[in-house]
Amino acid sequence: MIVSHNELVAVTNKAFLGMRRTCGEADVIANMVADLQMIGLNGVKHFNNATQFLTVEEDCPADIKSMDSSHLVVDLHGGSVACHLPVIIDYAVENMVGEKQLTITLKKCHNRWLAYSELVKLAAKGIACKAFWDNGTSPKRTLYILNRGCVSPELFLSDRVDLNSINLNDMTIELSIRDFDVVALSEGYSIHIDSTELHATQENAWRNGIAVDDVDWESLKKTATAILVENSEQSLKGAGELV
Repeated sequence: MIVSHNELVAVTNKAFLGMRRTCGEADVIANMVADLQMIGLNGVKHFNNATQFLTVEEDCPADIKSMDSSHLVVDLHGGSVACHLPVIIDYAVENMVGEKQLTITLKKCHNRWLAYSELVKLAAKGIACKAFWDNGTSPKRTLYILNRGCVSPELFLSDRVDLNSINLNDMTIELSIRDFDVVALSEGYSIHIDSTELHATQENAWRNGIAVDDVDWESLKKTATAILVENSEQSLKGAGELV
């Protein structure tokens, strides 16, 4: 089905607000979902998959450790990248002053696809970004490359994953004041989704509305409605007990 940008952001915002989490800003996360959906990379599906974790995971700040001037290690304690990445990126950019490149290693995290929205903002500011991770549920290696000024990533996927030598809950992001060599970095990846294809999908979404799978959309609306109703019932129950 086709939905508007405002409609998608509003429903996602309600769904996240209903979880009453301390970490993460609902409007920011809603736009992260919409941005990913608009380039055709299933932002709604990724958010729906994350809700089973968001409602039960530890709701606490990420721990950031500076290994050296060009490397940050961040423990998300099993949390969503969507909830923590905006703050982490802000901190990382501050630490890039005087540095040409900075590596961020995110430990124990999920919902990594939604990093796109924050990375494209950096590319627009003149900071090249490379992000890669391994997905264990359907073993696949993923690589994003957003060079300076790019509005859509070069996306590479590979089924060649050594499950014995990787950590399936980590993600690595590299920031640089110089563009990355896309050809060299993409060696070994069997699937390439060109940035022009993703950008064309985004432009079409702005003109004609955002395409969302019917099942994914109904699932998102159900989550937003169910959580809001549950919270309302709890509020009424609490009010009754006070009386």
